[in-house]
Amino acid sequence: MHDKILILDFGSQVTQLIARRVREAHVYSEIHPYDMDEAAIRAFAPKGIILSGGPSSVTEGDTPRAPSVVFELGVPVLGICYGMQTMAQQLGGGVASSNVREFGYAEVRAHGHTRLLDGIEDSRTAEGHGMLKVWMSHGDKVERMPEGFKLMASTPSCPVAGIADEARGFYGVQFHPEVTHTVKGTAILQRFVLDICAARADWEMGSYIDEAIEKIRAQVGNEHVILGLSGGVDSSVAAALLHRAIGDQLTCVFVDHGLLRLNEAEQVMETFGSHLGVKVIHVDASDAFLGKLAGVTDPEAKRKIIGREFVEVFKAEASKLTDAKWLAQGTIYPDVIESAGHGKKGAATIKSHHNVGGLPEDLQLKLVEPLRELFKDEVRELGVKLGLPPAMVYRHPFPGPGLGVRILGEVKRDFADLLRRADAIFIETLREMVEPSSGKTWYDLTSQAFAVFLPVKSVGVMGDGRTYEYVVALRAVQTQDFMTAHWAHLPHELLGHVSNRIINEVRGINRVVYDISGKPPATIEWE
Repeated sequence: MHDKILILDFGSQVTQLIARRVREAHVYSEIHPYDMDEAAIRAFAPKGIILSGGPSSVTEGDTPRAPSVVFELGVPVLGICYGMQTMAQQLGGGVASSNVREFGYAEVRAHGHTRLLDGIEDSRTAEGHGMLKVWMSHGDKVERMPEGFKLMASTPSCPVAGIADEARGFYGVQFHPEVTHTVKGTAILQRFVLDICAARADWEMGSYIDEAIEKIRAQVGNEHVILGLSGGVDSSVAAALLHRAIGDQLTCVFVDHGLLRLNEAEQVMETFGSHLGVKVIHVDASDAFLGKLAGVTDPEAKRKIIGREFVEVFKAEASKLTDAKWLAQGTIYPDVIESAGHGKKGAATIKSHHNVGGLPEDLQLKLVEPLRELFKDEVRELGVKLGLPPAMVYRHPFPGPGLGVRILGEVKRDFADLLRRADAIFIETLREMVEPSSGKTWYDLTSQAFAVFLPVKSVGVMGDGRTYEYVVALRAVQTQDFMTAHWAHLPHELLGHVSNRIINEVRGINRVVYDISGKPPATIEWE
């Protein structure tokens, strides 16, 4: 059994980052709603508890509170932002609305040499005070500490920016150590988890594989499993893990909707069928998908048609596999968290989440989700350890509807063919060109990059002749969480090279443009 850290979620937008930072310290953590049942908390048997931030105000009456058992278990507790405020109020302190709100960068002075912050600092003042560069996001403040607590940190506008009751192992910080803007945030969380909670750092992918295989075999027994393989990271890693566990008891169905990237179907069949020896049924359903999409221009309508048709094709193939008793899905931990409605009043405990593809429950199959405990970065690490090609595992995200939402307006086969080739040239160039100061390729320096087909024609000149051909837009963004994103400042020479290659090599395109919109106000995908 792994040592575990319990994170109670009060609705912060960055709660997932807490769990990821804890796991980066190789300690297992789970996020549960703030109103988790007392019996469930005791059964979880945490080595420590972290109370997340949240949008509510402790000063209002009917706002979230931590279960009283949190402070009765005898384990260390760390409250972050709202988590600190509710801890202070629940333990007899006082919280009030602040005249000066703090949102963004701040410098915090440490006090008292507590175990949590001792020796952790970004700089020192002339008087010898340790200073931390942190990220604040709060409108309330603790104005009276509970009995037994001492001051741990302060800012000029927030006199109580950190509190500690070291006898009980209770700590609170008004800032957010989980975000990268707090420079020493990782060190603070690791200090809490590894030193104060004394949790064992034994959460590693190598040992996880053995545990997961054992769990899958116990769950599935000698029954057969079917999995819808999309070629994306999650379903690919799930397939590799299941195959390692149960071998020929697994059958994958790969549905080619005609809207994949260049040579993607061949790559998937080569990797899984030839290299790993996985049983894969390849269904070329491109005619059916493109036929249903004819004349449809609305983005949401296109998504629904593609999703519905995928389900129908998958159901048809699944019905032929009469010995299959289990449906495997590449559900990952963020999906599980979102399905539980965390941070909302009366949220339920974590429940099964069905993938966005919407595979139907009327298949009458039992569900196995071998990745449901893992974050995306952990899934990628697992994929490499299972022998999947790093180029597949670390590939940029690709939408489920594929090129169907990267072709603006009506989807046609010749549009998809043009876009496939233009997109391949863009990605190939990003993989080839290196940014000198970092030594990394531009593909690795961007979070997502792709081409978009625009259903408009423009006049061009090639040789001595006039052309009237289509336009593609290039899109490349840099982001940490995909909630916000900056357009990537790609070198002009790279963009020029891509433009020249597309126009020269893809007959039917005579103009290339680059999208310099951030998110917000734009989304990353165009549809």
